[in-house]
Amino acid sequence: MLSDQEIIAGFRRGDSHIIRQYFYEYCHAAYHLFDKKYELSKKENLDFMSLAHQYAIYLMEHDWKPLEDRSPEVSLRTWMINGFRFVVLDALKWYKREYGSLTFEEYLKSFDTSKDLRLNFNKLILEICDSLSLDRKSRTILIMLLVNGFKTKEIAAQMGITSAAVSQRYNTLKEHYIVPYFKKNFDLDFDMPEVMDVEHAVLEEAMPIGVPPMPRSMPEPCIVHMGRGTTGSDFVEKKEQNEMDMEKKRTTPEFIQELAPGEIFVFGSNLRGMHGGGAAYVAYRKFGAVMGQGVGLQGQSYAIPTMQGGVETIKPYVEEFIAFAIQHPELTFLVTRIGCGIAGFTDQQIAPLFEEAHYVKNIILPEGW
Repeated sequence: MLSDQEIIAGFRRGDSHIIRQYFYEYCHAAYHLFDKKYELSKKENLDFMSLAHQYAIYLMEHDWKPLEDRSPEVSLRTWMINGFRFVVLDALKWYKREYGSLTFEEYLKSFDTSKDLRLNFNKLILEICDSLSLDRKSRTILIMLLVNGFKTKEIAAQMGITSAAVSQRYNTLKEHYIVPYFKKNFDLDFDMPEVMDVEHAVLEEAMPIGVPPMPRSMPEPCIVHMGRGTTGSDFVEKKEQNEMDMEKKRTTPEFIQELAPGEIFVFGSNLRGMHGGGAAYVAYRKFGAVMGQGVGLQGQSYAIPTMQGGVETIKPYVEEFIAFAIQHPELTFLVTRIGCGIAGFTDQQIAPLFEEAHYVKNIILPEGW
């Protein structure tokens, strides 16, 4: 019987005997468990080997290190079964061709894979407790559950109340304080269904209901745009050419499900980089957006924070983005209707911020911008 350390070392060496005996055995136990819950074997491309290979590729890409990040009291088998669960959840969302917001519980679990993110999240919970001026009992329950990781029955034993009372108090706090706080400050919508159509997920951020597209307009002629020796007729001709070029220029598709090499998905974010809803969630799940990074290039996506004030505070980030695009002509930036979802702005407010982007060939704007 090998130790967990010896098993992981065998995985790294590519020892076929150890991989067959342990990796596929552990994955098979996990598949059997989740097959009962999700009926995986009845769904196309969700067979055991497909999911096990997907899990193996992920672990190999990270040099099997995720298996070493577990708590000492957790066995390798238990840790791998829990990791396999996330492969299953991702596969189910791909199977249904659906995206949506994370549940609050899933969002908490997403921080377990990164010690830095977990630390930031713990600080955030403490900030919430302070800002809401919670009573001592409520504050204790939240910190013990969300920060310290105690179970409800353990908290009940320490506080001298029933486990049901702890759960009831937590659910009330979550519903009335915690989830609304995240919605308001971080553009997250935890109460939405766990999954939804990918088209709806993109439109959540991209197109507010009831707001008509803003008609395309060009800046008025201005003498400062004319070079030395340029005549008025030259300028008119150049302006007409620009308008023709704008008509030919492609626009950002309403529904972005995949990107070509060199294409970048530009989405609205929040400064803390908590990508839990709308286009930000799509960027996180599909295009490499990083939890905890709220600004700039990440994977095949680029974040522009829109949940941090008004239009005037968004403008510097847009200008920074345009300058970045000019510096990287090898990339093509597909801009979604940033800020026009949960952030609450309209096309008429946000589109003018991208006026200079009309003249940058590798920036693609939404229709009407």
